[in-house]
Amino acid sequence: MDRATSINHLPCIRADHINKSFGKKPVLFDINIEVPYSQILGLLGPSGSGKTTLVKLIAGIETATSGEIYLLGEKMPSLKMMSKVGYMAQSDALYGELTALENLQFFASMYELSKARQKQRIEEVMQLVELSGHLKKQVKQYSGGMKRRLSLAIALLHEPPVLILDEPTVGIDPVLRKSVWEELYKLRSNGTTILVTTHVMDEAEKCDNLGMIREGKLIAVGSPYELKKATSSNTIEDAFLFYGGARE
Repeated sequence: MDRATSINHLPCIRADHINKSFGKKPVLFDINIEVPYSQILGLLGPSGSGKTTLVKLIAGIETATSGEIYLLGEKMPSLKMMSKVGYMAQSDALYGELTALENLQFFASMYELSKARQKQRIEEVMQLVELSGHLKKQVKQYSGGMKRRLSLAIALLHEPPVLILDEPTVGIDPVLRKSVWEELYKLRSNGTTILVTTHVMDEAEKCDNLGMIREGKLIAVGSPYELKKATSSNTIEDAFLFYGGARE
């Protein structure tokens, strides 16, 4: 099935009846969600609600206790799909002893980018995250916010069709946060499907659709407008409180 056909018939990401436990502790309960191609889905919920676990399952980093996940029509986890996903974890997976450039070159080689393409993409992504002047600096000398920005640059490096970002703008100043979201919109317009976790309400408003998660349960799914309208709320925060309270 070619991509055009798959866009018409299948979601880019599909999670069916996902349950996840760590030992005897259940953390996700019967999660069902779909993300169409070229859309931004936000997962909104407080810390500890299960957002990170869910995105790790979708990215193929963790395995569900039960249920099935499909990414680009392929059942996950799948090793061959790893190159099709840009993943930015909540904790920065960087090599502190290496420079930013060396980190970028390492990940670019993993994605088998040619030398010429590596050079071009490194320049582009570092310009986006405003770190071009810090390429030769060891990452251990970076501030926390700079490390977040470098992690985002690495996730974008190989122009993946699916981008999964776990709290990408934590520690990033408001001006840069705005430019990051402008870039996400450009990527979406060019066909990238984006999954982003957040607990920031104004970021939730920027997503095409939201999945609200509380205590491992998906309590509501819809566009920000739909969720506010259904709950007669003026804000996403009020809508979240409504749905959260309805579950108690």
